[in-house]
This record gives sequence, structure tokens and C-alpha cells, in this order.
Amino acid sequence: MAHIIAPSLLSADFADLKSAVRLVDESPAPWLHLDVMDGVFVPNISFGLPVIKAIRPLTKKVFDIHLMIVRPDQFIGAFRDAGANVLTVHYEACTHLHRSIQAIKAAGMKAGVAINPHTSVHLLEDVLADIDLVCVMSVNPGFGGQAFIERTYEKVAALKTLRVRTGSQALIEIDGGVGSGNAKQLLAAGADVLVAGNSVFGAGDPASAIVDLSTP
Repeated sequence: MAHIIAPSLLSADFADLKSAVRLVDESPAPWLHLDVMDGVFVPNISFGLPVIKAIRPLTKKVFDIHLMIVRPDQFIGAFRDAGANVLTVHYEACTHLHRSIQAIKAAGMKAGVAINPHTSVHLLEDVLADIDLVCVMSVNPGFGGQAFIERTYEKVAALKTLRVRTGSQALIEIDGGVGSGNAKQLLAAGADVLVAGNSVFGAGDPASAIVDLSTP
């Protein structure tokens, strides 16, 4: 399977989101990554349901929604109705993670679980076969433009091994500090999905940046 590029709207110009979405829509990137932050689970607030609903008609790309919020379970139906295709919750935010995963899948979406930099991949062993995606945070969640944490390569390799052992089909997604300087190494370690924020929307030519990451 070819790897997936998921440009992150968090790094786009919020004054012109329509142009950012259309740029992704016209690119080879099959996914659009949307970070929802509540200012509680992470020290930042981004955008929420009204923005997602507003941009959903602009593209048929997969909406890869990353919930960095407390009590995500109560919003599962709302994000489905807003147009989510993949809904990712944080391991650290879910007291009953298996229940959250099953609720996402019952709502008709693919279920993802994100882990913070300090969280071991091995804590996912009991649910890995039940999920569709693992989002490995390669920066501390909350803000774009942070430096990539080098330990991520080892975590990805360990997760790939764990995936084989558990018979999981979950995609491995990397979120934070991803760009042309580390894309090849991440893919070699076992990554399937690369979330790219500043490396796309902060580039002089965002469209070319997506093409370059699509064929590293």
C-alpha cells in the first residue's frame, strides 16, 4: 500500500480556509487532517464542529479528525454528522478506551487512537486489533511548528512489530514535525500516514510540498 499524506489544516491560514481545503482537494493527498482542541486536554483551542461542517462540502477527501479533547465520547455522533471519516481519540483522555473505540465504529467511522510522546505503544496491545489507526504524536500535542521528537522512529518500529504480533490491520500515523527531512525514515520504520502541517502550508509552494511528500 502506498503511504498516505494528510495535510493538517491547523497550519493553514484561518482567514482563508476555503482556499486551503481546495488546495488539498486538488492535490494527490487523499486525506485532510483536522485537529480539534479544547484548551483543557491540550493548552490550545483550535476549531470545532461548525468549521468542519462548513468545509465538508468543499471536498470529498477523507476527513481525518483528531480529537484532543476531554470526554470525547459525548461528541462521537456530532463529529460523524459533521462529516468525519476517521475519528481519533487520545488514549490518555479515555477512561474506557475499548468502549470509546466500539462507539466510534458503531457510528460508522474508522476508529483511531492517539498516544502522546510519553505513552508506550505497548499500552495499546489489548485494543490494537480493534482499531483502524494509531496516531503517534511526534511532538507534544497542542501547537503546530514544534521540533520532531527523534524517539519516534523507535516507537514506530516497535508498533509495527506489535501490529504483526496482534494481527492488527491498524495504520500507523505520525503527527508532528513531519517533513521532507524525516519522511523517508518514518516510512522505512513502518509509518503508513504522514500528517504534514507547517511543511505544507508553511512552504513557498504548498501544492509542490504535498507532491514531494507523496513521493519521498
